[in-house]
Amino acid sequence: MNDDEMICFCNEVTRGEIVKAIREKGLKSVEEVGEATLAGTTCGGCQEEIQAILDELNR
Repeated sequence: MNDDEMICFCNEVTRGEIVKAIREKGLKSVEEVGEATLAGTTCGGCQEEIQAILDELNR
């Protein structure tokens, strides 16, 4: 997957920004990602994608 892929269109947050925040801050939940990046905090439509990224990185 591409780091430039837009995950949260409402807040214009890319996959790369989400991955960086998860790795740097040790984030474990969609809510924590939202607090750190604003991803998933407007309409919530991307929360499943954010959870999939969390699952992939926090195996």
